[in-house]
Amino acid sequence: MEINWLGHSCFLIRGKEKTIIADPYHPDLGYRLGEPEADIVTVSHFHPGHSYIAGVANEPKLIKSPGEYEIGGTFITGVATFHDNRKGDLRGKNTIYIIEMDGITLCHLGDLGHPLDPHLIEEIGDIDILFLPVGEVSTMPIDTAVEIVRQLEPHIIIPMHYKTEAFTGDLSPVDKFLDKMRIRELEARPKLSITSSSLPSSTQTIVLNYL
Repeated sequence: MEINWLGHSCFLIRGKEKTIIADPYHPDLGYRLGEPEADIVTVSHFHPGHSYIAGVANEPKLIKSPGEYEIGGTFITGVATFHDNRKGDLRGKNTIYIIEMDGITLCHLGDLGHPLDPHLIEEIGDIDILFLPVGEVSTMPIDTAVEIVRQLEPHIIIPMHYKTEAFTGDLSPVDKFLDKMRIRELEARPKLSITSSSLPSSTQTIVLNYL
């Protein structure tokens, strides 16, 4: 499996059989999405920074709501959550996606805006790779993000939804999360190539370069 960060909360996940793009964004964010091809697109919520389906080529299958989906041997579960800590009154709903492909379980939290309760932790289950929003603004505070890491205990954390030179909006930088996790001198990678047998035994944070 190969994972590339396309900017903001958008990732291109290329498995043996299928390619997924999560949360494609509108160009107004400052990033350049291009026209990546995918078999499947997941949308956590219908804000412009997470639902620019027109930017994805190949007429992909769109998954935009909670439920269970099976597409060509790839299993995706959408879990209903909220974009804020007031049950959606401020910013609406959010869908967490759990993706099972190539023997690896990935979890994309979208713009989750609240802590995970025991029911959600059980529903999410065991996670290998966690895509975690760490920019605070319009999602969760850093302390909540760190607590979710402790609760889910993924093998790999990939931060997303944070301030970069390309991004035009107001978010916290990834360094704030890394400092809270007591991670020093972490070098960003251009991509992540991983198999089920090469997953680290303890939790590892990997920062990806904007492709």
